[in-house]
Amino acid sequence: MARITAGVTTSHVPAIGAAVDLGKTGEPYWKPVFAGYEASKRWMAENLPDVIILVYNDHASAFSLDIVPTFAIGCAESFAPADEGWGPRPVPVVQGHPELAAHIAQSVIQQDFDLTIINKMDVDHGLTVPLSLLFGQPRAWPVKVIPLAVNVVLYPPPSGRRCYELGKAIRNAVGSFEPDLKVQVWGTGGMSHQLQGPRAGLINQAWDNHFLDRLIDDPEGLSRVPHIEYVREAGSEGIELVMWLIMRGALQPKVKLIHRFYHVPASNTAVGHLVLENPA
Repeated sequence: MARITAGVTTSHVPAIGAAVDLGKTGEPYWKPVFAGYEASKRWMAENLPDVIILVYNDHASAFSLDIVPTFAIGCAESFAPADEGWGPRPVPVVQGHPELAAHIAQSVIQQDFDLTIINKMDVDHGLTVPLSLLFGQPRAWPVKVIPLAVNVVLYPPPSGRRCYELGKAIRNAVGSFEPDLKVQVWGTGGMSHQLQGPRAGLINQAWDNHFLDRLIDDPEGLSRVPHIEYVREAGSEGIELVMWLIMRGALQPKVKLIHRFYHVPASNTAVGHLVLENPA
């Protein structure tokens, strides 16, 4: 049977992708950011999954404000890098896993979660930057990826509790898929940041690190944090962090911490990153 072996969280800052694409990762500003992922890259090389379920938010690339699904799963064979206004990133096409994606959709919808099924979709930096951080610049991504897009752009976003419970439903779905696959679930976005208004540039290091603590050891309690706390403490774009709860819900209640990293700043945001292993 398929099994979820680990979870990963990471920010998906667009400027990080630009630094990779333009060969700036060794520059003084960016070097500490990428150094924080070296241990994870080594771990990933030794624990490569067959499939990654990658939770991210679309930035008006696949969806416009005309149609904004709360949860959408990519069931296509492949997903091209999106043109976000300055051309697609020079990264490989993402190869999907339509069989597992369709099974997850079937299972999760039967568990009363309304997923939008997407059979054609381009993927933007929200999905490709995390892959670059963990896999560098390969000719082809070494794993198949199932995109799971979450609306954290247009009000109202889903609650942290809803995301956490969706993660549990995904855990059930993967565990009932017969082929023997190793699966990881990644939650992306965040950490604290605000891109507009009087509080533009907000970074709350204390709140971010407390969030990381609770994501590891108290995900049930963390899932009950209301939207207003995310906005007040982590900024308007800090609401992206609810997506990390999907990853955490997909894992067992007790996990093994492999790597933790936090850095300020990268562009105008805080960068957070965890690697968590499920117990055998």
